Amino acid sequence: MSVLETPVSVEDPINAAILRISEDRIAGFLRDPLGAIAEQSGIDLQTTIDRIRAMLASGTIRRVRQTLLATNLAHGSLVAWQIPADKLDAAFEYMSKVDPFSGHVVIRTADAATPGSQYRLWTTLKVPQGYAIAKHAEFLREHVGAEAFRLMPAEKLFALGVGHIRRRGMELGSRADVLADTIHTNIVELSQRDWRVLVTLKREFEVDELAPNLWDARASEAGVSLDEFYAVAESLAERRVIGRFSTFLEHVKATPGNERVTRYNALFHWQVPVGREIDAGREVGRHHIMTHAYWREGGPEFRNVNIMGVAHGLDKDVLLAHKAAIDEHLREAGFDVGYTNVFWGGRSEIKPSEISPFAYAEFHRARGVDPETLR
Repeated sequence: MSVLETPVSVEDPINAAILRISEDRIAGFLRDPLGAIAEQSGIDLQTTIDRIRAMLASGTIRRVRQTLLATNLAHGSLVAWQIPADKLDAAFEYMSKVDPFSGHVVIRTADAATPGSQYRLWTTLKVPQGYAIAKHAEFLREHVGAEAFRLMPAEKLFALGVGHIRRRGMELGSRADVLADTIHTNIVELSQRDWRVLVTLKREFEVDELAPNLWDARASEAGVSLDEFYAVAESLAERRVIGRFSTFLEHVKATPGNERVTRYNALFHWQVPVGREIDAGREVGRHHIMTHAYWREGGPEFRNVNIMGVAHGLDKDVLLAHKAAIDEHLREAGFDVGYTNVFWGGRSEIKPSEISPFAYAEFHRARGVDPETLR
């Protein structure tokens, strides 16, 4: 069966079985991630490869790549931008298409009376080690005409894994039996060899690159032997730099077959007592609906919320019911939630943030900016 004849719908039972694993279940660095997907999904290796190739070629899968725990590699932050309405779309275009250091770019809405509702554009932003994230945000503010911005770096992370297919039909309030782990955001310094392998490792895979000996060509590209490539990659994983091997689906936009994997993207906010952020974050992060959960400081612009999380789904009321179950669980666990809210995502573009210091310097030099002034 050719790639063009292979089923590419997420509703196809074989594809769904593969995606339930391949979206976010292959953690760390593996020498044979495609084999691991096949084994865990119960689908033979050749069929697994054929289906992922076909879904990538059709656009059902938007990218296949080895992800990084970039919070340990670069200074990062969630950024809320206050931008005049007549400049909002142009700012979205600049962040999503021009600035490689802005990752998730989402236009969000909340009730008009909600604190912070004037902050319509939300992005993630990362700058390489040695550079100041506030200076890059100021650079962006000038370029897009933002009136204000709020940087909200992650103090700790409690959930990080976007598996849309496996979350379908999830029981309301479903949660793990144990608290979520706390993921720390300590910056790891890398050698030149580490960076050379890492840059090659994280590059998205083209359709014809998806084959059993997945890393052979990447080792050659990095200028190292395959054994050396494995040694560096496994060392990076031990240092908590590697995330997971993932096939990414669209968050909101329809696939070429006019299917929607999700329709709603909800950013939940909670204000919990100071000093109990980690405890509350671990309770929120154990809920299976949460694709992301963090301790971030929203500041007075957002009524001092300090726990945030993201959930996706096809039904808005179902997402609100999941949040209500989390709210109730927090109360039962003894947390005094002083304030809570939901910001809903609309137009969005999701891409990995560039974290290479070489790319950062080149980007600014091309725009007549001395990158040394951004340190």
